[in-house]
Amino acid sequence: MEKSNGLKSHLKFTFTLLTGILGGVLFTLLRLPIPWLLGPMLAVLIGSNTAKGYYGWPAAVRNTGMIIVGYTIGLALTVSAIREMSRELPSMLLMTAALILLCGGIAAAVSRLSGCDFRTVLIGSIPGGLTQMLILAEETEGINMTVVTVTQVIRLMMIIITVPVLVFGPLNGVSGGTAAQIPALSAVHATWTGLFPNIFIFAAVSVVCAVAGNKVKFPTPYLLGPAIGTAVIQLSGLSGPALPVPVLDAAQLMIGVYVGLLLKPAGLEHKVRTLVLALGSSVLLIAGAFGLSEILRIYSSASPATALLSLAPGGMDQMSLIAHEVNANLPMVAGYQLFRTFFIFFAVPPMLKLFFRVWDRTKTGGRQPERQAE
Repeated sequence: MEKSNGLKSHLKFTFTLLTGILGGVLFTLLRLPIPWLLGPMLAVLIGSNTAKGYYGWPAAVRNTGMIIVGYTIGLALTVSAIREMSRELPSMLLMTAALILLCGGIAAAVSRLSGCDFRTVLIGSIPGGLTQMLILAEETEGINMTVVTVTQVIRLMMIIITVPVLVFGPLNGVSGGTAAQIPALSAVHATWTGLFPNIFIFAAVSVVCAVAGNKVKFPTPYLLGPAIGTAVIQLSGLSGPALPVPVLDAAQLMIGVYVGLLLKPAGLEHKVRTLVLALGSSVLLIAGAFGLSEILRIYSSASPATALLSLAPGGMDQMSLIAHEVNANLPMVAGYQLFRTFFIFFAVPPMLKLFFRVWDRTKTGGRQPERQAE
């Protein structure tokens, strides 16, 4: 056994933590998006591949980060959000289904052209939020995490670049829309003193729901368990406190470091072709979302900016923040984004399992597909 692999676990953890913090600080100074998720992820990816045996990250730390993220998702499910979703439910369901079907079509084309596994490309194409989709990919068997991460990050970067241009540009004049009555989640100024005493109740419920979800084999239990528990308590009348930015950054670091250790650059086959196709699929997805937003605009009489932000395949926080800036209908934007997030995490995992089961039977039963040369 090599000496370098004998480094004690607590030293590995410390070394990994310092590397992750360095990556987060660097990305923050460079003003890059989601610095405390992508920064630690990239820093640990580079470090763990150049200094093998010096990196380690307990699953319990990653699970803690997931519980925190799950709590923040549950906070978004307020009475006003439920009311908005109930009014728009048929349209939300139709548009979300259309967007996911579009993702499926794009994934099938990319898989055929790139030679990548269809399951991997499909999960990489579904717009459920970067953190959430990486967690879902990590918990799904047979998925190439490197391909999923590359595809999701490229999609995120494309959205960050193109959606503001479309919203603020001539195609979507930002006049119209209802003045926002609710601040975007990203704009909430949380304080440490504002956490108490309610945070004790929500923390206990989040942990219990996460553990219970894991016991009953719930999909992404450490994320959805706290989200459901938090939402139920909020709907019962007790408000959950918003978390200060350092806590959210720490949660992203916990997950980003873990994902960074999972990434294997050698597992990215046909690198240039895969990157080009990931870029092309992101463009097609954004174009498809823009087309669906035009249908929604006509159907609901929403402003162009409101319709586009409601269906843009980005994160709810980012889209809500832009909606707040352009005076779009924030409850509608947050409602559509929140519905898609919950639909993807509640409905998509079992649907994917069923689809992949049928897919496997189709490939193994009847006429055998041609085997690739080894």
